[in-house]
Order: sequence, then structure tokens, then C-alpha cells
Amino acid sequence: MKLLVLTSEPITAQQLRGALRSDIEPSEAEVMLVAPAFAESAVRFWMSDADDAIARADDVWRESVKRLDEAGIPATGDTGEADPHTAIEDALKTFDAERIVVFSHEGEDQRYREDLDRAELAERFGLPVDQAAV
Repeated sequence: MKLLVLTSEPITAQQLRGALRSDIEPSEAEVMLVAPAFAESAVRFWMSDADDAIARADDVWRESVKRLDEAGIPATGDTGEADPHTAIEDALKTFDAERIVVFSHEGEDQRYREDLDRAELAERFGLPVDQAAV
């Protein structure tokens, strides 16, 4: 199973297992983790103030890959575009995922463009999508 994981915060193996159906074992999967460079606000996004967001996204995917590797889950990672749809689309060009797993903040903790709809993503990319809060 090839899993494309989109996350806005570092995740653990336990979080990944919790987001998946019980018949999917992450340690038997190939995981590609993408951390979109989410802006903290619309103003920062539209002002193209991306440096902080990119640095944060780099830290997120690197920490997540480290945690997953330590738990025996083979993973690679990268920083994605601020628009999560574009980040997924870009990743799918080089990683033939069979499933997408999205971790995001909920409510007032959400960053700009982090409000993703699981059904919309599944329809757009033609893949099953699992979603969990971080």
C-alpha cells in the first residue's frame, strides 16, 4: 500500500495507525509525507510572506519522517505548496499513491487553506481519503 500523507504538524506512528482503517498496517506501507507551507493567515498568504511557512513545513515533514522511521514505518517527505490541493497534485506526479491521509487542525486552530473536505479530495484525485485532526 502506498500512502500519501498530508500533515500540518509532526505526526507519530500511533496517529497514522489511528487515521487508517484497521486492515491497513503502516509498517507494511510505503509512506510519502508532504507538509504544505500553510500560511498563518490570508494576509500572509497574499503578501507572499512564505519564508516562515516553508521553514515550518520543512520541520514538520522532517520530524514526522524521523518519528515514523523510528517506529519502523518507512517514510520519505517533502515540503508542499501552500495550497494543499496543489501539494497533493504535485506529490502524485512522482508518487503513485493508493490512498491519501490528511492530518489538519480543526476549528479556530486551522491555518489559511487548511479546511479540507475529505469527499472533495476523494472525488478530485480518485483515491480513498482518510482524515484526522492533529
